Amino acid sequence: MSRAISEAMPSPALAPAAGDRWALFLDIDGTLLEHHKDPTGVVVDDELRTLLSNLDRQLGGAVAVISGRSLASIDTLFQPMVLRAGGLFGIELRLSPDEPAVAAEEPPALAALAERAEAELGRAPNIVIERKGPVLAIHTGPHPQSLDHITRLAKAALPTLPDGYRVVEGNVGVELLPAAALKGDAVYRFMTVEPFKGRRPIFIGDDVPDEHAFESVHALGGIAVKVGRPEQATAALHALADVAAVRAWLGDPQFPLLDKLVRREVTEAADEAGK
Repeated sequence: MSRAISEAMPSPALAPAAGDRWALFLDIDGTLLEHHKDPTGVVVDDELRTLLSNLDRQLGGAVAVISGRSLASIDTLFQPMVLRAGGLFGIELRLSPDEPAVAAEEPPALAALAERAEAELGRAPNIVIERKGPVLAIHTGPHPQSLDHITRLAKAALPTLPDGYRVVEGNVGVELLPAAALKGDAVYRFMTVEPFKGRRPIFIGDDVPDEHAFESVHALGGIAVKVGRPEQATAALHALADVAAVRAWLGDPQFPLLDKLVRREVTEAADEAGK
């Protein structure tokens, strides 16, 4: 865990207190939608749009998605909806739906690395390279051998990138992220403004970059929910089995029913997301 967060972390409550008001933060891929080898191949169904609209109305607008996708990609995915969102792990922030989406730029060193990766790996099976401004993602899908190889290549490239860049190995690929790419910091930023301010946060996510947000939510007295992979160490104290379970829990008329979450044993999550 990130020491600065974990040292101040209170024990999260197991049930809401009377009068609790909630703020909801959601990862997208692997949480609201199934992972896809090529992120551009994902399609949002009308049922999900309706679910998010209902939650937004129920929680007075205190709903945001925080994703590794850029704001532009989020907007394309959910159109015609315009969501409160943190893109690129929080580098791009839209605290209100009426704010413009401002794209973060790709550093020249990362652009050079992306071009080399496209030349060397672009035709490899099961590999998709995604350039997202200051973030470079190499998707391998559920292929451990490819993932191990790409992870080694990405780590070897770190000395060529600006200070602070790190490699985060996820469930279906590797991403090179700058220091500012921390989902937990995005949660803190949202929680300083209306309609999030003064509420208890819930964060639902499935992958390594979500761990920093789990820790931040606990530090704020909220609830962290890990999706899938029960064998994977995590800071989250609650779990849901898969995307279908997430949607069912969010769609419950009495949301949030915390007794319908699986209670996890406390485990020490890998600190990759917060390094």
